[in-house]
Amino acid sequence: MSPNFRSRFLAVAALLIFPAGLLFAQDKAGQKADQVKVDVKTDAKTDVKTDVKTDSWDGNRALATVVDLVKFTPRAMETPGHQKAIDYIVSELKKTKFDAVTQQRWIAREAGRTMAMTNIIARFNPANPRRVIVATHYDSIIKAYRDAKTPDAPMPGANNSGSGVAVLLETARVLSELPEAPPVGIDMIFFDGEEGPLSLGAGDPNFHSIGSPYFTERLAEFYPNAKPEKMLDFDMVCDRDLHLKAEQSGLRSAPLEVKKFWDIGMEVAPHAFERQPAPYAIQDDHTAFHLAGIPSFVVIDFEYEPFYNTTEDTPDKCSAQSLEAVGRTLVKYLYLP
Repeated sequence: MSPNFRSRFLAVAALLIFPAGLLFAQDKAGQKADQVKVDVKTDAKTDVKTDVKTDSWDGNRALATVVDLVKFTPRAMETPGHQKAIDYIVSELKKTKFDAVTQQRWIAREAGRTMAMTNIIARFNPANPRRVIVATHYDSIIKAYRDAKTPDAPMPGANNSGSGVAVLLETARVLSELPEAPPVGIDMIFFDGEEGPLSLGAGDPNFHSIGSPYFTERLAEFYPNAKPEKMLDFDMVCDRDLHLKAEQSGLRSAPLEVKKFWDIGMEVAPHAFERQPAPYAIQDDHTAFHLAGIPSFVVIDFEYEPFYNTTEDTPDKCSAQSLEAVGRTLVKYLYLP
């Protein structure tokens, strides 16, 4: 964690952020509390379904998706690239068995703006009453505000947020080709407005996500009988130097699920998954689900200097191997009992 990262964090229950360089869990009275001490790699092994074939999960194909998305930059609300990204995602989903696609549309009025918003929901095996949400966001930062030379230039958003979209779309393709479906039904959700009403993410002091809270406030429209069992969120996962650490809000919300995912990850790609958790919590689209009482966690490598939210967040900073590490781990995780 670089001392330059000051935002994109949220106080969830007892989690508050503070000193530069290190972010600590704090209690409501403001006293430093213990960090969540969870060793995500223990002697108790996760029962992985070893016969699930993941070698068809193609990192180069996923990276090509990132390249496609960057062509639409910026993908922020009220830009031409925003609708192009929506059309692209829906078109790619229609080629898979995640072809039951709903576009949740509404008008948001925030920060002096009126914005047409769209969450994209794609369901696999919709008859299965057990539901798991796999999510990301597709909107991008409107400008490269952290760029020292051109802070008003478009921010390409290859890693933030193209990588998450790429992981979901490639996973949809792979699951559609496997002979046996997972034991759970899967809802892939591509959220709008994760970067906030000004599309500046951490560059906006009043930053808050829009699309995921809108969805959780209307859960019953999609889940009339029971809430989904859990929610996984993917963001910033194609960094060439990928180091994935379980962050604190996920460890509080879904400790057993985090352990399962990291156990598999350290088996599939030990170079990409860190044994020790991060000392900080991150605000992302999983946050709204945690607050709605649904176990949730985010898979993210937030340590992306010096490219984070600059003009240098381009596909050449991404790695097919990093995408494969995350995607193949996800497929194995989805086949757990």
